[in-house]
Amino acid sequence: MNIQFRCLIENAPISPGIYKMYDRDGNILYVGKAKNLLNRLRQYIDISKLETHKQIMRSLVTRVEWEITNTEQEALVLEQELIKTLKPKYNIMLTDGKMYPMLALTKHEFPRLLKFRGKISQKKDVFGPYPSVYALNDTIKTIQRVCKLRTCTDTFMNNRSRPCLLYQIGRCSAPCCLQQKDYDKNVQLARRILTGDSEPIVADLTKQMKDFSDKMDFENAAIMRDKISALTQTTNRGIRQNLSYTSNLQWDKNVSELEKWIHLKLNCVGVFDNSHLFGKHPVGAMIAFGHDGFIKSSYRHFKLQDMKRSGNDIAMMEEFITRAIKDNPKLDLIIVDGGPAQWNIANKVSNGRIPVLGIAKGVVRNGDEHFIMPDGSENRTLPKDSALFLLLRTVRDEAHRFVITYHRTIRAKQLTASVLDEIEGIGPIRKKQLLHHYGSVRSIMDADLKSLLHVKGLGKNAAKKIYAYFHSEVL
Repeated sequence: MNIQFRCLIENAPISPGIYKMYDRDGNILYVGKAKNLLNRLRQYIDISKLETHKQIMRSLVTRVEWEITNTEQEALVLEQELIKTLKPKYNIMLTDGKMYPMLALTKHEFPRLLKFRGKISQKKDVFGPYPSVYALNDTIKTIQRVCKLRTCTDTFMNNRSRPCLLYQIGRCSAPCCLQQKDYDKNVQLARRILTGDSEPIVADLTKQMKDFSDKMDFENAAIMRDKISALTQTTNRGIRQNLSYTSNLQWDKNVSELEKWIHLKLNCVGVFDNSHLFGKHPVGAMIAFGHDGFIKSSYRHFKLQDMKRSGNDIAMMEEFITRAIKDNPKLDLIIVDGGPAQWNIANKVSNGRIPVLGIAKGVVRNGDEHFIMPDGSENRTLPKDSALFLLLRTVRDEAHRFVITYHRTIRAKQLTASVLDEIEGIGPIRKKQLLHHYGSVRSIMDADLKSLLHVKGLGKNAAKKIYAYFHSEVL
């Protein structure tokens, strides 16, 4: 038995990744992760050194497979995803305490947000797992800032007679002591954030921020701005986490499959996407890939030059592809995120010189994609579990990540350009001094004149201007 198992793992790499064990009928028994796959699998060779229940599992193994990842953290995420989807028998049975951190909302009149490790029960809705406690804690802070949900135990909440410190710093709505009007709405908002549905939320918060600003309600505008900033950081982490799966692509093999599928020789493929928010900050991006993977040196960002096109996705794509072809005439294929309309405009711009492939999303982004082929025909027959389908989805999502990250960077610059920029005589240096002294624009707005006079390097006249601006007084 030892010799047989040695043969199963003799080609195992010394890289981080996940491993899957199967029985003779092809049923999956166990999924595990490792920093070093070869060393980890060698621990199963001497069956006498294993725990009793693991000895039983090990005696049934007739096949071992593995997938390499870039890091152990990526292996963790992939392992948990496979356990949830494949439900291996012995992952359910072997509870060794090495569970990964997750978030949950309890089922209560005022649901509690909490982190935990261990068995999932029906008493709470679970989200995760998270690749690290740091990432999980950051997400909790974001939910607290945006939704103000409680994190205390039921016993602690029931015995409070006044709000705690979290209420004082704006991270809890204090359902222990104060009457709640919007707690249920905030719970639903938290669910949307935790499931990755943050883009519509950001759009709504941006509109609210603009409305408050138009009404000169700068305090609430600043609150909306801080919520947008917190949500953006959380979503960016989610995008980076999802990209961990791309490390399992066999680029050369998969791109060769793409060549056979569309009957073209490919050295450099450009994938396009664009982004805007109600027509504001219109940007585009192109990522590139070939047989060796993503070609980062060919990635491009675009700011829209013809602002008459702003908000019109088709017109924006026309400009971005035109500029990309001019800068990079060596593209062998153009892939656009969209259906017939996007395909038509890309084909028109390329004038038949560069073939175009469209990835249409369908009803849901991941799972209902179909394709507009270079000859303009529609293809819905590509198997969803094929390596080629995974490749096309991956490059589409990489283009989306690249343009969204750029769009948020552009948008963040405007958000951080606070109301201080509107005060005459308050330049970058004084703005930095104020933010360093108070920590936030909201604290500056609440400061009295005596406090402002103590800000190092600000000066009496500037302090009076700031106080007068926020308190509508003529000094």
